[in-house]
Amino acid sequence: MKDFFYKAWCWGRAVSGSLSAGAGLFRAAFLPGQGCFGQPFRGHGAGSTSRSAVPGAASPGGRGSFPALIPHLSPPPLPNKLSSASARSRLLLRPQPGPQRRPGTAKPGRAFRGTAALRDGLRARCHHGRVPRAAPPLGTVPGLGTARLKGSVVQEDTEEWQKDPRFTGLHRVGGVDLSYIKGDESRACASLVVLSYPGLEVLYQDCRMVPVTAPYVAGFLAFREVPVLVEAVQRLQQEEPQLQPQVLLVDGNGLLHPRGFGIACHLGVLTDLPCIGVAKNLLQVDGLVRDELHREQVRSLQRSGETFPLTGTSGKVLGMALRSYNNSSKPLYVSVGHRVSLGTAVRLVRACCRFRVPEPIRQADIRSREYLRKLPCAPRDVLEPASPESKKEAELED
Repeated sequence: MKDFFYKAWCWGRAVSGSLSAGAGLFRAAFLPGQGCFGQPFRGHGAGSTSRSAVPGAASPGGRGSFPALIPHLSPPPLPNKLSSASARSRLLLRPQPGPQRRPGTAKPGRAFRGTAALRDGLRARCHHGRVPRAAPPLGTVPGLGTARLKGSVVQEDTEEWQKDPRFTGLHRVGGVDLSYIKGDESRACASLVVLSYPGLEVLYQDCRMVPVTAPYVAGFLAFREVPVLVEAVQRLQQEEPQLQPQVLLVDGNGLLHPRGFGIACHLGVLTDLPCIGVAKNLLQVDGLVRDELHREQVRSLQRSGETFPLTGTSGKVLGMALRSYNNSSKPLYVSVGHRVSLGTAVRLVRACCRFRVPEPIRQADIRSREYLRKLPCAPRDVLEPASPESKKEAELED
């Protein structure tokens, strides 16, 4: 009985796959309106050419039947290995081989969608799911060759001023930030400021409206903001090379990231400048969560400058929680971006804080919001300057 069902299944697949081709061959071989060997089709007139009329289909084994005309469609014998019903079931349910696609490419006729394509770097600079006609060169857009960029991150001090407890030799500290108009995610104000150190006076500022072509996806802030920030740094290097910052503070994360390569790492590797990630909210990665234990550790930070390490379940220290201001109990989450050690990053962030947020990032945010306030087409509800703490939490967590 089992062999009977197996043969019936094979026979049905063979017949269904060859039905349309067989009907065309029979019509071409015999006169219109005639069946096999000159017999008329059952149920149709002599002049009928209906596609549903299959010669001999109603008389299996008889004159003009399929088994007699197409002997190669007989079911194959059962292999010796398929002696059991379970073995035959495994064979029948086995996926059939099909055309192979390269990893990360879209199926035919579909655009790249979702975070899976972003992880492969294929949606960089795409807008509303459209695929770019030509891929940008490596290094111009984060995500293209991300593995190679990640391998270029340096997690130790590379400058002489970093090895001095008082940062002797450090004269310029930069900060970057993007501000958006409420309800308009297609453009933003990119701001780059350079402050003197240790005076923290503004030496240079560059604020301008830029198009934002990549959609926001949690954990992929670099795809959205790094290209315009790299352009701002390049303009500074061309127009005022003597004011190039010796270190950049970024409103976001560095190694404290799901892939260990946040926006601070991206910007540092692409500009080859020391970068530090400074986030206002804890990004929950590698087992780091805002649970009661974490809140208890935050409450233990009583004075400005106190810290505790952010250690993941892997045992790796991903960053440090820093209380940067006596009047604020909310900590900052500092992580390495590029060409700086974690200890140096924490000490420098603390030295740049007049308030909770480091002054370079704070000034970049204030100036970008002031620029938006002066726009004639800006909505009324975003004209008033807002504090850095009011920025959207989802973007801060990146």
